[in-house]
Amino acid sequence: MPEENLSDAQQRTIIEAAHTQESIRKRLQNNAAHSYLKDLVYGAVDGTVTTFAVVSGVAGAQLSPSIIIIMGLANLLADGFSMAVSNYLGTRTENELLEKTRAEELRQIRLYPEGEKEEIRQIFAGKGFTGEHLEKAVDIITANPSLWTNTMLQEEHNLSLYGATAWKAALATFIAFVLIGIIPVFPFLWNWGFGENFRQPFVWSSILTGFAFFGIGSVKSRFVGKTWYSSGLETLLLGGGAAVLAYLVGILLKGIGE
Repeated sequence: MPEENLSDAQQRTIIEAAHTQESIRKRLQNNAAHSYLKDLVYGAVDGTVTTFAVVSGVAGAQLSPSIIIIMGLANLLADGFSMAVSNYLGTRTENELLEKTRAEELRQIRLYPEGEKEEIRQIFAGKGFTGEHLEKAVDIITANPSLWTNTMLQEEHNLSLYGATAWKAALATFIAFVLIGIIPVFPFLWNWGFGENFRQPFVWSSILTGFAFFGIGSVKSRFVGKTWYSSGLETLLLGGGAAVLAYLVGILLKGIGE
């Protein structure tokens, strides 16, 4: 049962259990490590949408199953690699920006500490610190160059201190893209390798892909703060819309070819 459907007393019990000293310590340690679940989820979403769109377009044009397999797998590998490379470059750029900004802040602290200390003072004044409490907070933070720099990165530049490892983000994206994105092509591959067990492979492809869309959306709900079923339905409708559009384009191209 979702927590919002529990009574206030039940919710308070859950919240209290999550705020013991040990629970807080573990949670803060875990938050310091980057999670690659988001890369997996969005890689899976993109892989399923784009591959099924290709399958739908080719099916709409009523081309042979072999063409569907060729184009589907080509899209799966090429687009998956492209997305992984894009994620790698984007993540690496973010990390380089973080290190560049860190070096710049350290340089400014070394050359003009008074100005950087005033920035800390104004940042914490904006958080409600005043008088002796404000000056004590400034003294504590600026006494530690690492803490001082990290505070500036977070508060002045809105940068996360715990970025992803570029190659891990890329690998997670590619694996999810290929493993989940192959689902729309699976019935055609099965028929090609093991005989015509799927009499209507496009219908089976649509059914399996629908389940994949809904499942991916349910997992994605963890990141967007929605209920699992509403997020699953949203992904199903959006992915299905892309497939319908591709199918209609395939029908149109078939007519032009004639």
